[in-house]
Amino acid sequence: MLTATALHWNQTPHTYPASHPQPPKPLALPWALKPMGSADFGVDTLPDGRTRYWIRHDVVHGVTPRMLAWWFANLEGDIEIEGQRYNRYRVWHPYDHVHASYAQRLPDGSVGPGAVIRLREYIGANRRYLVNIHTRIEKLDEEGYIHNPMVHGIGGLARMEYRFTRVPGGTLYENCLIFGHASPWFRVARPLVAALAFPQGKGEAWLRHNIEEVGALEHFLPGLYHAHNMA
Repeated sequence: MLTATALHWNQTPHTYPASHPQPPKPLALPWALKPMGSADFGVDTLPDGRTRYWIRHDVVHGVTPRMLAWWFANLEGDIEIEGQRYNRYRVWHPYDHVHASYAQRLPDGSVGPGAVIRLREYIGANRRYLVNIHTRIEKLDEEGYIHNPMVHGIGGLARMEYRFTRVPGGTLYENCLIFGHASPWFRVARPLVAALAFPQGKGEAWLRHNIEEVGALEHFLPGLYHAHNMA
């Protein structure tokens, strides 16, 4: 049985503060994470020198673009799985995710373009691959999602683009992480910037992480969405 609850973050079991200094204790959930072979993926160098890590996921069964748009606007909160209450962001990736909250909402309290998300996670449960950012939403609707992380307080070095397409049985989910800056200075500073913000191996670890978290959505998002929107 899967339901949603409305407790505050600091009341939620298995949730860690944004300052948590190490990979989280893994959650034991009743489904396996999808393997990398379930998706098409690759790494490209764009004409301006930036690096693009891209994924075309297996169909996310039972999940609609509307559910995905709702999900990214509702990362905070809890979910109940087999009688146990968990933080929903941690359920999305039970090994890597630590914390998600909305650092800045829109004036009406909603989440959409202009809002800012606070995220902390350890890609591949690896201390070296810490993600500790604020990221501003550029686009969020049933067609897709775009946000722009601040890397060590610097904007313009990373961009996340998602596209959602309704297909029979679910959603075709395609996304990419673009690292780098289009300005000429980045070509000179790239080795230093990469060492500080995107060390060797982090991009490849992100590919696996993202395939795993997107694959997990079909196990819990339909029930969570209906619990909040079909009452």
